[in-house]
Amino acid sequence: MSTSPAISRRDVGFRSDRGPILIALMVVTGLIAIDSTILATAVASVVNDLGGFSSFPWLFSVYLLAQAVSVPIYAKLADTIGRRPVLLFGIAVFFIGSVLSGVAPTMSMLILFRALQGLGAGALLPVSITIAGDLYSTAERAKVQGYLASVWAISSVVGPTLGGVFSQFVSWRWIFFVNVPLCVLAVVLLLRNYKEKAGVRTKHRIDFVGGVTLTVGLTALLLALLEGGEAWAWLSWQSILVFAGAALFLAGAVAVELRAPEPILPIRMFRRRLVLSTTLVSAGVGAILIGLTSYVPNFLERTAGASPLVAGLAVAALTLGWPLAASNAGRLYLRFGFRPTVLIGTVLAAGSALLLLSVTGADSVLLTAGACLLIGLGLGLTATPALIAAQSSVGYAERGVVTGANLFARSIGSAVGVAIFGAVANSVLAGRVTAPATTSASGAVFLGVVVAGVLTIGAAVFMPAVRADVAPAPAAAEPA
Repeated sequence: MSTSPAISRRDVGFRSDRGPILIALMVVTGLIAIDSTILATAVASVVNDLGGFSSFPWLFSVYLLAQAVSVPIYAKLADTIGRRPVLLFGIAVFFIGSVLSGVAPTMSMLILFRALQGLGAGALLPVSITIAGDLYSTAERAKVQGYLASVWAISSVVGPTLGGVFSQFVSWRWIFFVNVPLCVLAVVLLLRNYKEKAGVRTKHRIDFVGGVTLTVGLTALLLALLEGGEAWAWLSWQSILVFAGAALFLAGAVAVELRAPEPILPIRMFRRRLVLSTTLVSAGVGAILIGLTSYVPNFLERTAGASPLVAGLAVAALTLGWPLAASNAGRLYLRFGFRPTVLIGTVLAAGSALLLLSVTGADSVLLTAGACLLIGLGLGLTATPALIAAQSSVGYAERGVVTGANLFARSIGSAVGVAIFGAVANSVLAGRVTAPATTSASGAVFLGVVVAGVLTIGAAVFMPAVRADVAPAPAAAEPA
């Protein structure tokens, strides 16, 4: 039996020839990692300054939607015009979106600029993963994963903490301005150290029709969920019209994707039970994650009187538990298999979410942080094995598509999840922003998280048994 050669830290570390590029990829990863948690702790400050509490879920939904639908397009462009120009373009768009978000005068403008920021973010993760795959072998990526996972672990603490510090002592606007020096640093490192080799590129047909119909359909769905019961009654003609439009465009997207030579979302791939089940698990993970990171800080600030900084640390417990569990998940799925490991993770996450329903009073901060830590551990044991199981079931030619579909599902799960949770919260609040109303709304959201967890358990049960005697290295850009 052949074994992989020993890879020293010097070969793949900062002191190697590829070290400066690795640092650049870590900085790019940091942009996504920090941005995924820094805003949640500032929601109360943003609402107090700009108003529009009922609209704040759009800050998350529109960003995630823009990011999700642009990922497949950027991935194909990276093959046609090169990795570096696409990544630099994404950083530039993310930079502009961050600056405009920082100076946004109204909630509506902030939501618009968050969409622009999401369009830039859509290039950062897939192209970074591709560059890491180009530069490092499978054995080397196992080591590289440690460096990149450390970025997520550090960002899980730094992001919420910075959000709390800026909101409490400076201004929430700095949660966007902090991206400026990171973007500049990433561009400088890439321009100075990453010289992409020219080679024969495969010509691809970009599925713009599928991308447009899918985007319009999902946007209409989010609009119907977030504005129903607010801008119009649920059973009004406006609501029915928007839901019907969403269904029409989504059905059209499916029809387009079934006929497209290179679909943006390969529908036929989901006929495979393993791919379908792991994709559903990923969508559930996205919904659970966004439901907690979006509402826990606001819940603690309004019910327990916690400062933005303290509320941010409670969320940090969730995002810290994820990479800790993900980095050790391999021991479980190599010994017990993928499905048992995913089931352990989903049961742990859903069961821990039940604890949030009983959180009240002065101890709510510590109890919430403890529950979030357990949920994060559960998600770490769920997402990584599910993704690797899907990757293990296909060959090299399909591995990128399967990985992209998994990340796409997680983003869509988050976008639709926060829309549903926002609709639930707005229905409970009914225009009131008082502590009792906030408690009831948050309780309804936490119940929704539990339901999402139960559905994710169902998807995990649907997974076929897959041997994991030899598993490939995890995706090299986030603690999946």
